[in-house]
Amino acid sequence: MRVGLFVPCYIDQFYPQVAIATLELLEKLGCEVVVPRNQTCCGQPMANSGFASLTGGCDQNFARNFAEFDYIVSPSGSCVLHVKEHNHLLKGQIYELCEFLTDVLHVSSLNARFPHKVGLHQSCHGHRGLRLASMSERNEKPFSKVEQLLNMVSGLEVAVPNRPDECCGFGGTFCVTEEAVSVKMGKDRIREQLNNNVEYIIGGDVSCLMHLEGILRRQSSPVQVKHIAEILNAD
Repeated sequence: MRVGLFVPCYIDQFYPQVAIATLELLEKLGCEVVVPRNQTCCGQPMANSGFASLTGGCDQNFARNFAEFDYIVSPSGSCVLHVKEHNHLLKGQIYELCEFLTDVLHVSSLNARFPHKVGLHQSCHGHRGLRLASMSERNEKPFSKVEQLLNMVSGLEVAVPNRPDECCGFGGTFCVTEEAVSVKMGKDRIREQLNNNVEYIIGGDVSCLMHLEGILRRQSSPVQVKHIAEILNAD
């Protein structure tokens, strides 16, 4: 299975360890992983700002870079959802990391260990857009592909906040145009996580984790953030 690893801009620039953990994890699970060198932004920031019609260059470059793979995998639900909904040139199948592990590789066990108590943050795009977990506002049987994988990690204790799928307030350019509302939403999410005495806040979208990390730092909190890929790849 030949996999093209899509590394979103902010991961490449600020959290490269997440891309490395994703690559190592996929290789451990038997995938041949290639990171196209000429990949750039998928165009999501422009689309979020109302300029989706101007992302043609991004769409073409993305399709060109990832045309020859069996699957395209990325540790970012928001970027994956954007590509699914906007890039009509792409012929390959693109998956968010946890979605790929559960739905394509059908992972049933992991050789991972992370002996800490963590608070799970479920990001909106992955949660509601990609259906990585059931929604609290719908009358449906509870499920979570993310928790399914986390339960395979030795020593890990997962704490879920009272409002398990509420937005953290990042929202892409929303956190710039509506800064006060964004920060208040982030503080509310952090308060619920800290009430569970967690050591880490983890999630599948670095954008949300980056937003929460900024608030934690301003509060001088010892709590850290980690991407799920780092947890699933821990040993």
